[in-house]
Amino acid sequence: MTIKHLTRTALGAALIASFSHAALAETPADVQVPDGNTVALETVGVGAITYMCETNDSGDMAWVFKGPHAALNDNDGSQVGSYYGPPATWEALDGSKITGTQLATAPNGDGNIPLQLVEANPAEGEGAMTGVSYIQRLNTEGGVAPDVTCDSDHDGATAVVTYQADYIFWTAE
Repeated sequence: MTIKHLTRTALGAALIASFSHAALAETPADVQVPDGNTVALETVGVGAITYMCETNDSGDMAWVFKGPHAALNDNDGSQVGSYYGPPATWEALDGSKITGTQLATAPNGDGNIPLQLVEANPAEGEGAMTGVSYIQRLNTEGGVAPDVTCDSDHDGATAVVTYQADYIFWTAE
């Protein structure tokens, strides 16, 4: 057994022990992880999302999502990884990382980015992200595009909006 594996196992066990499975039971059906998967790692993402005022795909001026940048913290508040993009990338401090494909979202109240279910691509590198099958984004707070004017006079303006969300990493059983 390698040291990376021991670190991942110890970290995963500590986070699973502290994780409230009651919260998963209340998760909307659209963003539930399929049966046959188990929680491997639970983190809290704390960071910001960047938007730019520009012409969107519909031809309208709007705040367009440009990407996130967040620290992934364990239940003690210690950083265990990062979340950034595009493309959406979750990277553990051991260098292993994953990207994924969004499968579904569900609303989470005014002012909060939606809950999300992502199917993970195979991990790059060996470590904490190895074997991750799905990522859930739950308990979102903030992060929506700013409620300020975006028109031709503001073309190219950027806005950075803070947010927080739980990121739950799952592996196949």
